[in-house]
Amino acid sequence: MKYIEEYRNRDIIRSLAAQIKSEAGREYIFMEVCGGHTAAIHRFGIPSLLPPDIRLVSGPGCPVCVTSREYIDRVIACSGLKDVIVATFGDLLRIPGSDTSMEKKKAAGADIRVVLSALDALSLAAGNPEKKVLFPAIGFETTAPGTAVTIKEADRAGVDNFFILSAHKIMPPAMEILIKDGTRLDGFICPGHVAAVTGSKIFGFIPERYGLGCVVTGFEPTDLLQAIYMLVKQVNANKPENQIQYARAVTFSGNETAVNLMDEVFVTGDDYWRGFGIIPGSGLKLRPEYERFDAEKAMPVAVKTREDEKACICGEILRGLKTPDQCVLFGSRCRPDNPVGACMVSNEGACNTFFKYRSDV
Repeated sequence: MKYIEEYRNRDIIRSLAAQIKSEAGREYIFMEVCGGHTAAIHRFGIPSLLPPDIRLVSGPGCPVCVTSREYIDRVIACSGLKDVIVATFGDLLRIPGSDTSMEKKKAAGADIRVVLSALDALSLAAGNPEKKVLFPAIGFETTAPGTAVTIKEADRAGVDNFFILSAHKIMPPAMEILIKDGTRLDGFICPGHVAAVTGSKIFGFIPERYGLGCVVTGFEPTDLLQAIYMLVKQVNANKPENQIQYARAVTFSGNETAVNLMDEVFVTGDDYWRGFGIIPGSGLKLRPEYERFDAEKAMPVAVKTREDEKACICGEILRGLKTPDQCVLFGSRCRPDNPVGACMVSNEGACNTFFKYRSDV
């Protein structure tokens, strides 16, 4: 298949792996800050192609994983209101709340429906004018433009029973916190989907201010290996840069239409990330002119949130400090069919990925 097979060519993969081994001369720690990269790295067995001194660690790149338990509890509480339909992405259904999950609430009779986009949720609202439709809006810069388009369309069409609860987040502030907190890193494998929207320019501050290299890459084996090779060369030359490997999809400036839409609808504010706490300027909240679509104002509910399971180390995994197999719950109490922590829920979660692709589980 065009644009896939050529990026899975075995000869090219072997050649890239050999080049990496020939260049590697020390220990390297590179963090991928995209859950899709985490899944691809283990699906394609990338670590087995690398010398042992190159270590890849997962970061906070899974939107489901970094979403707070309080947020899930709030959506669950709203689903208990008799005039509310919750229209959600399927990934959110099984995230454990304090006492239950959306999946269990749905089984108990709550009107919770799976949609593929915010526009699907808006259509549901237009077709059910007697109900309030709540769309839990999660995701990074990749999905935020879709929510922004939907809000503008709801405004244009006069749909007044559509609401969002925004958990949209932006990636650079979390990456900066990782660096400031002293996480041991030699460079970042930067998210291709995010950069396709924002452009690679959003990562430029990292080499300029902190002396760490960045390479925006795609999701195929040759993409990932080439990005690692580029980072190794940056470290060896002591010349950190902000480079694009994924040039077939990413530019420096990005999709200005999408970015402008986000800016029209959202304003940045402080937000909570699992494993980090409050990160200043990392969340996207509705601008005042669109606050009538804010579910938190339209559906006030009392929420009492309990702390996450103490034995779960999801927060440390999201900060690159530990790996899933270091968790005492991993593979025993916590499995994809019974997730204790958020990192086991989504296909982009590090624990879910480790469980599926690690042969020792």
